[in-house]
Amino acid sequence: MAKQKTIKSEFSIVGVGLHTGEKVTLTVKPAADNHGFKFKRVDIEGQPIINADADLVVDTSRGTTLEKNGVRVYTTEHVLAALAGLEIDNALMELDGPEMPIMDGSAYPFVQLILEVGIEEQEADKDYFVVTENLTYEDLERHTEMLAVPQDEFRLTVMVDYNSPLLGTQHAHMYHVGEFVEEISKCRTFVFLREIEFLAKNGLIKGGDLDNAIIIADQILPQEKLDEIADLLGKPHIKVEAAGILNNLTLHFQNEPARHKLLDIVGDLALVGKPIKGHILAARPGHKGNVDFARLIKQEIKKQQKQGPQFDLTKDPIYDINDIEKLLPHRYPFLLIDKIIEVDETSIVGVKNITFNEPQFTGHFPGNPVMPGVLQIEAMAQVGGIFALSTVPDPENYMTYFMKIDGVKFKRKVIPGDTLVFQLELLTPIRRGIVHMQGKGYVNGQLAVEAELMAQIVKEKKEELTEAEA
Repeated sequence: MAKQKTIKSEFSIVGVGLHTGEKVTLTVKPAADNHGFKFKRVDIEGQPIINADADLVVDTSRGTTLEKNGVRVYTTEHVLAALAGLEIDNALMELDGPEMPIMDGSAYPFVQLILEVGIEEQEADKDYFVVTENLTYEDLERHTEMLAVPQDEFRLTVMVDYNSPLLGTQHAHMYHVGEFVEEISKCRTFVFLREIEFLAKNGLIKGGDLDNAIIIADQILPQEKLDEIADLLGKPHIKVEAAGILNNLTLHFQNEPARHKLLDIVGDLALVGKPIKGHILAARPGHKGNVDFARLIKQEIKKQQKQGPQFDLTKDPIYDINDIEKLLPHRYPFLLIDKIIEVDETSIVGVKNITFNEPQFTGHFPGNPVMPGVLQIEAMAQVGGIFALSTVPDPENYMTYFMKIDGVKFKRKVIPGDTLVFQLELLTPIRRGIVHMQGKGYVNGQLAVEAELMAQIVKEKKEELTEAEA
């Protein structure tokens, strides 16, 4: 399993917010396993923290804004893209103003600083959202379409079309996240000259200038209008005599605008809260569509969590009942596991088919038979025992004994006709024969029982037969 990552040490960067125009210092700090991405407003009393969560997005006007309890953080997408693009999972971002610094309009300044301080692998496994079926999104008003399809890694394909003869239709792709630094992170935000007046009159781009955005002049505006726009922004007057890139900069890539839209998707999808394994295809994307799609993914995650994991009960077992009898000392009617279908270094999956013919139903609610909870725990423990005994070369010489049972919860009835699937995972490495596991039992994908189990495997001393006894 891939491990979670954070940065090795903190770093700070100073800049201005693109839309607020306010100077801000951003300090990015390492964070613990399973912390995720969080923003802290250190300039506000109590230093409130805002999670990087799609459900907290309140505005997507030319950037992604988060808000919690009336406190906002603006333009979060570029720093989140830098972190997610470097496969970092946990970081705390402290800022002394309302908006992320825009820098050059790309994610690259943040990427450079992250690479300078280094990336550190953590103990916890990455918790991926794995696309298992197609997810679709469409915004008819903005002509945005997004699609997620199954893929064993994070892949992005983007198409943009702004009805601009200068830009035309552009495509960009990222076949795997390893391409992010060199192919995507340097790509800067862009704006059409014809849009600037509207943005300025609506209180945006107060910190915009020729150094932090690609300004595309695909229409020649009258000099009077250009002067009016410059005055709105408090910038020097300029002349535009031909269509083109206003600031005469050299594009990193011919399709840099499309690549920047891809960068924005990486940052906005970080608001899902999990890295993604899937191929995202986007046509004419924007922050609203990105965030809506992130929320759609979050809904799918909740749906999957409610359904529980899916198991293929038709595949050949790793251990059938005959193999289980060789491992466990139990016999009918106390051998409660029928087969083991999965086992690896840290986990195991076992199956118990519930039938009306089992002896406990004779006396346990005979008119409304229910599998006793204690037997559900015993069956779970037997799966854990099989896992423990499978780690020693001579399991027939060992016994397993309970040491502790914690956190037992029963979520639903288990009745004849059900198939109870147990999934157990190691919580700590096995030491001195002590096995510590988290177990869950599912019926039709729904959680039925869970418990934390600790047991010890002990080698039994068997007396050797004397020559006369032999």
